[in-house]
Amino acid sequence: MKRFVLIRLVSGLLVLALLSVGAYAFSQEVSRDRHPNLAAAQELIRNAIDKITDAQKANRFDMRDHAAKAKQLLEDASHEIWLAAQSANR
Repeated sequence: MKRFVLIRLVSGLLVLALLSVGAYAFSQEVSRDRHPNLAAAQELIRNAIDKITDAQKANRFDMRDHAAKAKQLLEDASHEIWLAAQSANR
């Protein structure tokens, strides 16, 4: 029982950490005027993260951290898109 509670606590902390990282990642939005395709890709990533969050809630965050890892990879992709836009701006 203690192990189960510890796993739940660690999972909850991981989710909070990923949400704070996600907030930083999405503060780096690509300009829709300058890069409409990259901005559209970022929007799709945000939608995917929202759907994964819905799935986590529906399964009481019991997905062995696979959903959290998928969200982190999507956030990394969003950051790379932002970097691509910055590179194109130079």
